[in-house]
Amino acid sequence: MPLGPAMNRPSDPDSAGAPAWLRDLAGAWIFYSVLPAWPWPQPRFERIARFAPWVGLVLGGLQALLWWGLQGRVPLLAQVALVLAIGLLLTGGLHMDGAMDTADGLAAGDRLLEAMADSRVGASGAQALALLLLLRAAGLAMLGPLAPAALLWSAVWGRMAPLLAMARFPYLRPRGSAGFHRRHWAGLAIELRPSLVLLALLLPLSWHWQWPLPLLLAGLLPTVLVPLGLGRRLGGHSGDSYGACVEWAETLALLLMALLLVLLRSAAPAAG
Repeated sequence: MPLGPAMNRPSDPDSAGAPAWLRDLAGAWIFYSVLPAWPWPQPRFERIARFAPWVGLVLGGLQALLWWGLQGRVPLLAQVALVLAIGLLLTGGLHMDGAMDTADGLAAGDRLLEAMADSRVGASGAQALALLLLLRAAGLAMLGPLAPAALLWSAVWGRMAPLLAMARFPYLRPRGSAGFHRRHWAGLAIELRPSLVLLALLLPLSWHWQWPLPLLLAGLLPTVLVPLGLGRRLGGHSGDSYGACVEWAETLALLLMALLLVLLRSAAPAAG
């Protein structure tokens, strides 16, 4: 995960009174999206990963708004493609780039780190990109009118996955650009607090939409299994694999919600 130019800005005296958590949130906003930076406070890039799910909520919300806006106005295929496209544009492809590099690394054997550092995309990286987009498109097509809520939840679940990766595994590149996450790590229980607050806020909204609880919690499975599986395969994590955790957890969460919805709908007539 490359660091943007904003991370090298000098400290701003006007931000001296801003709490550290708010400056980290401002930093997360810049690091994880291409949305305009806040006028205040000056961002801090230390414990920003804890706020990635909050940024994900905004990004997923923008995708959901586009889905609503296109509903019934364009063919479903175009609707799915445009929503996927804006998702990539809003992040600048940050996480997808990591997913592609990680796939190339996994295919390189002993040259794992070298392949992940190579800016050229290999065959495995291209296949990972295609597979992620196809699985996400399938999930959205199956969800139909319920896609907006699923976009919110999957974006949050996906950005919680790197927190587990940071907590459980060493960082593979001591001088890597994403090493600051581990240097400022305060422990999983503390770093998860903003995410738990966010989940508590999302639950009542989802109940209002009459979403069954299994659908809401479907994303928890890939959020846990993806970082654990990648960490064991790689022997640790890097900025690239943090991005891969986001993409695969988000995609699988979306797909699982769609599959569960199909199962619930098919079970309803049988029960009747």
